[in-house]
Amino acid sequence: MSDGVAERSRPRDRILETAQDMFHKHGIKGVGVDAITEAAGTNKMTLYRHFESKDELVVECLRATAAKASRIWDEFEAQHPGDKLAQLHAWVQKASELLSADSRGCDMANAAVELTETDHPARRVIKELK
Repeated sequence: MSDGVAERSRPRDRILETAQDMFHKHGIKGVGVDAITEAAGTNKMTLYRHFESKDELVVECLRATAAKASRIWDEFEAQHPGDKLAQLHAWVQKASELLSADSRGCDMANAAVELTETDHPARRVIKELK
């Protein structure tokens, strides 16, 4: 997180942004809280002040991903009011662009595959957005 904005952002936001980036690059199970706090320029006490556990951090990351997708969809609805086919086409085009730029895939789909435990708190978020 070397851009000035991220370095000046609030600790919670910085932790969330850093975790999203690291989970996307390395997988949820491939990243520990030590690595997240180091990359975010903070400490575990601060992380746990904002997030009860790594699992809660994962849930918040997925909620942020879902909110971003919802905002994108809202843009397509505004650009193509009442034209569901054009909205869908715009969505597919955007997905294609994102996948071409970054072959790591969709954070939500990746989490669904990686988090196989039925009782993992993130499964609830994944199921809600299915």
